[in-house]
Amino acid sequence: MIVSFVIAQRLIEVSVAKRNEKRMLRKGAYEVGASHYPVMILLHVSFFISLIVEVLLVDRPLSPIFLLLFIIFICTQALRIWCLSTLGEYWNTKIIILPGANVVKKGPYMFIRHPNYLVVCVEILLLPTMFQAYFTAIMFTLLNFIMLSVRIPLEEKALMEATNYTSEFKKKITAN
Repeated sequence: MIVSFVIAQRLIEVSVAKRNEKRMLRKGAYEVGASHYPVMILLHVSFFISLIVEVLLVDRPLSPIFLLLFIIFICTQALRIWCLSTLGEYWNTKIIILPGANVVKKGPYMFIRHPNYLVVCVEILLLPTMFQAYFTAIMFTLLNFIMLSVRIPLEEKALMEATNYTSEFKKKITAN
């Protein structure tokens, strides 16, 4: 049931992202990192397939700390909703850059530069662990780390070149 919920959530998010992408492109935005996007989609689809297969094949009971993990899962979902609602039309699964835009610096983005990526990292480790699917947890945590090591630098470089990201980030450092 939890995995079905997350899969349904992802499908809704893809629909929202597509709508936001069209809106931003009409405003003059452009995509960065398009070449790695299909690999990212493959990674996420493979994650769910691996999780389901491992849970069905290995047939382990729920984690002994399932309740704690479920509470963390609920908190993670709250952070996800906060991220998406804070970014509004700027939120996307692709790297869509609107030249001249001011970066969002409210909500969870006041505290961390990429909270949505944190949510994904936590989920990729958390969901399989809830069901004791440790192969999936470890393998996809590593694969996601590799993906983000490509994606985040591309995104930050594009934001620095086309928005006020650099000046806002410097303000945050000097204010602390």
